Amino acid sequence: MHNLKEIKVWKKAIKLATEIFLVVSDFPKEEKFGLSNQIKRAAVSVASNIAEGAGRNSNKEFARFLSIANGSCYELLTQITIASKLGLMDKSKSEEICKNIVEIQKMIYGFKKKLKKDV
Repeated sequence: MHNLKEIKVWKKAIKLATEIFLVVSDFPKEEKFGLSNQIKRAAVSVASNIAEGAGRNSNKEFARFLSIANGSCYELLTQITIASKLGLMDKSKSEEICKNIVEIQKMIYGFKKKLKKDV
């Protein structure tokens, strides 16, 4: 098992999820159960899957959960893009968030490579 609080990509994913919750709180109330809910769920999923993988008994299992977290990153990128195109969020904010998501994806990729090397 890995010490979750020492995993940089998990810390970055937590920071992203927190930022996402703040951004979508400004969405119109009619979006509460629509796109904003999907965005929040995807953001939480990134950090949660990293955490679940860290608690597994093997690096192979951890790598699988990192892949799931990466899929959630793609889902989140898509949802942020849609929200921006609908005018639900500022374009510069959506670009900043997307940049952070891509950085997390790169960190996940590098971490997966390290895990596979350590097997």
